[in-house]
This record gives sequence, structure tokens and C-alpha cells, in this order.
Amino acid sequence: MESVEYKCPNCNADLKFNPTSQKLECEYCLSAFTVDEIKKLCATTENSIPQEAVQVQEDFANHTHLYRCKSCGAEIMADDQLTATFCYYCHNPVILAGKMGGEFKPDKVIGFKLTRDNAIACFKKWVGKRWFVPKDFKSQQQLEKLTGLYVPFWLADCHVNVDVRAIGKKLRHWVSGNYSYTETKEFRITRVGGMLTKGIPADGETKIEDLLMEAIEPYDYRELKDFSMSYLSGFYADKYDVDKSAVFPRIRVRSNQACSAYIRSTISGYSGIIPSSEQYNISNTDWRYTLLPVWFMSYKYKDKIYEFAINGQTGKLAGTPPLSKGRLGLLCAAIGAALSAIIIVVGGGIF
Repeated sequence: MESVEYKCPNCNADLKFNPTSQKLECEYCLSAFTVDEIKKLCATTENSIPQEAVQVQEDFANHTHLYRCKSCGAEIMADDQLTATFCYYCHNPVILAGKMGGEFKPDKVIGFKLTRDNAIACFKKWVGKRWFVPKDFKSQQQLEKLTGLYVPFWLADCHVNVDVRAIGKKLRHWVSGNYSYTETKEFRITRVGGMLTKGIPADGETKIEDLLMEAIEPYDYRELKDFSMSYLSGFYADKYDVDKSAVFPRIRVRSNQACSAYIRSTISGYSGIIPSSEQYNISNTDWRYTLLPVWFMSYKYKDKIYEFAINGQTGKLAGTPPLSKGRLGLLCAAIGAALSAIIIVVGGGIF
């Protein structure tokens, strides 16, 4: 399977997508092009997806492909989830065009806004507050593993039929003479109608923890653009391996939670509310297959994988740092030694 690269129209060098300028830039002649300009210039490249595939061993036939780098001729192996990668030898960006056709072609994309330097600065600030992480977790070698990755997401617009019934209570207290009175009034509360929850996200990638992706939300959907493969230049990307039917239960839960929160915000002025029935039925769902930008890092420590992610648009970050019991033990030992020294001094030489 052949790869596709974006070349500068002026000098034929490789173009790379710059998150800061949101343009494809040439490092040699310093030319810059918008995505729309490159789409027009490279329309032939994007619309003609080669069909020739390379097969390796029979065991890998369904999960592995080989791609040839046009710059140095190296053969690049990638699993069937990867849609963009770098050549291992000359480090030029290589876009796996054949992966993105048909059902796997995204509808929308949000381009990276955080540069690699921005992402590293975010990570250093975050990890600087963690005293008991392993020493090499902060190393330069670990920072080199920070990867710009387009993660596949399903964005769902859910049309919801709402039927909520509840009893609202209003209490009034007063004192007259030697008696205290309480008046209770009950009101029937009804909320019936249609609602639309827009842009509820669910990642379509099994390799990344769902809660981690939810933790770096939200994305600003005003910057959604029609998908172009030129956004992938210089970054990694995965195609989805979880389809719409599989993520729908997660979408439904989040849609119901959003509807419930809004309905509750419309009910006020009562001393107490007793729900009697609450129904949210999704009648129709509009889907958009979207690639969203994430700076991603994984770290293996004592046979456990720790993941760290930064929203490539907003800079919001999340992750669980590994705990070095050795470093924690050294601190406890130091504190214990200090306390012992204090006891010895205060006790006048008691050992």
C-alpha cells in the first residue's frame, strides 16, 4: 500500500501542520498554506487512493500492513489501527492514505493548537508537583515519548423525548401564642417535551482509557473543520475500533444526565422535590465521526501502564502518576530518623 505525502508547491520539501498558525508550513522555503489551499492543490492526491496492499506473514494478514516511505524507500510496518505515522529512519511524516477511505474516513477534525513545546511545558508543570514519582518518569527520554495523536471520537446529537413528573413541596412556619404551626403545600410538577443534546463525545479507541479522554474535555466545537488528510501531516492518528452501536450506551447515559441536569435547573422555589417518574427516550441520533487532538504519553512501571493526556486544543490535562514506593520509603525513613534524633535530644541521651 502506497503512502501519500504533502510536498511544498514551491520547493517540493515536506509540509508539516503547525498548530500555532493552523497552516501547513515548509521548513526550507518558509512557505505556508492553509488547509483549503492544500486541498485544492492536492485534490488529485486525496481523491485517488491506491488499492495495492502489501501482505506479510499469514498470521499478521488481518492486523498488519507494510507501507513504503517515498523519501528514503524504507518499509514501514503499522497495525490496522494506525492511520498516520513517521518513517523510523528519515523521520519524514508519512500519511497512510489507504486507511482513511470508505467507512473509516472522518467527517470532521479539530487541528492541534498546542505545539510540542507547549505540551512538554504542561507536563513538566504537572509532574513537578508529584514528589514520589519514579525518577525516570521526568527524564528527557520519557518526554520524547510525548506524542501528538488524533484520537477517533463519535460526536452524537441526540433527539430526546422528555417526560418528568414530580411533587414539589412548599413549607411555611409560624408561631402564634404558645403554638408553632407548619403549613405544607404540594404542587404537581410536569416537564414534557423534546430536547436536543448536541455534540456528546465518546472515543472510539479501545487502547485509551475512556475516563482519561472524558477528563480532558471539553473541546470547542466551533473549531470543527471538514476532514482533510493534510491535518495529519506530522502527527499520529488512529482509526476507530469501537463502532457507533458499541458507544451508544455511553452516549445515552451522558445524554440523559445532561437532560436531567437541565430539567432540574428549571425547577426552583420549592422546599423539597419528590420525583415520581423520569423518562428520557432517544428518538433519533445524528452521528459525526471526528478526530480530536491529544498529546498522549504512556509509562510502564512495575508491569502497570500509566497514561497521561493533554487536550491538544485547550491544554487541559489528566493522568494518574506512578508512585515510587522506594522514594516514599526514603522520605519516611528520613522523617523517622529526624524524629528519633529529636527524641534523643529531648530525652537527654535516651537510646
